[in-house]
Amino acid sequence: MEDFQFYSDQTTEGKIVASLERISQAFRVLLWKKSKEFSLTPLQVQILIFLFTQNEEKKKVSYLAKEFNVTKATISDTVKTLEQKHLVVKDNEATDSKEIYSPIAELSWGDKKNVLSSLIKLIIHLNKTGVISVLRMCTTCSYYRPSDDEKKGHCTLLKRDLDHVHIRVDCREHKMLDFPTTV
Repeated sequence: MEDFQFYSDQTTEGKIVASLERISQAFRVLLWKKSKEFSLTPLQVQILIFLFTQNEEKKKVSYLAKEFNVTKATISDTVKTLEQKHLVVKDNEATDSKEIYSPIAELSWGDKKNVLSSLIKLIIHLNKTGVISVLRMCTTCSYYRPSDDEKKGHCTLLKRDLDHVHIRVDCREHKMLDFPTTV
């Protein structure tokens, strides 16, 4: 079985990784809505065709991610679904692991803050438009109190002020608000 590393959602890097996973999830939802005929997403169909026509060297998560211009996480999720449908059999290799965390860790603090802030805004928009239905972010939590300028907030559960880098992307203590607020 493939080894997975789990990153803390308490670090900026971890929040960025979790945010990217949310974006990937939204992408899959949109594609699924467009391709119901065979109960496969367009990406799943493309990957199946590619796998049946290519040699073994090209049947790797990292190669597929480059070929289809998507993240390795998206390919991994898609292949996992195809496995569950008994359409492919995955041969796991230790060298073909997620490499998204390392380049994020190398970003400057300012770049990390900007990326995270932008991803949070995108996730909130995708939630408001119905693409992402489950959202366990601070901004949709009954414990969250936005500031007047909406650039910061306060968590009454944690009893601390929150700016964009402190907002949780997937909070275990989340308690859904009736009407989500904005950041």
